[in-house]
Amino acid sequence: MSKPTDHDIDMSVSRMLLVGVTLAAGVVLTGGLLYVRHPWVMIPDYTHFSTGGATRTTIAGVMDGLVHMNPKSIIEFGLLLLIATPVARVVFCVIGFARQKDKLYVLISSVVLVILLYSLTKGLR
Repeated sequence: MSKPTDHDIDMSVSRMLLVGVTLAAGVVLTGGLLYVRHPWVMIPDYTHFSTGGATRTTIAGVMDGLVHMNPKSIIEFGLLLLIATPVARVVFCVIGFARQKDKLYVLISSVVLVILLYSLTKGLR
């Protein structure tokens, strides 16, 4: 297997970004259509602040709602996919640079990946 060129890496990253954003948009659109379609959706009471419980504040809650086809959870899953897309881009870059044996860019991309993962997981505590 030959080393990928910079153009090959750029093309694979751009395809991954296109697929990720398109998939996220499709999931959010599907959830939005299901949300609008349901007649039992009540008008929210904005006199008191409510976080919505664990269903919408944890990944496990979103996944549980997704299994039950909750429209809000479907929208939130689409947003999680959208957040995961740039992280996947950095992972693709680390892999591509490693295949090129470009140690400097592997190091830089790895540092960026660690910072991204740290900032995403810091909010979970």
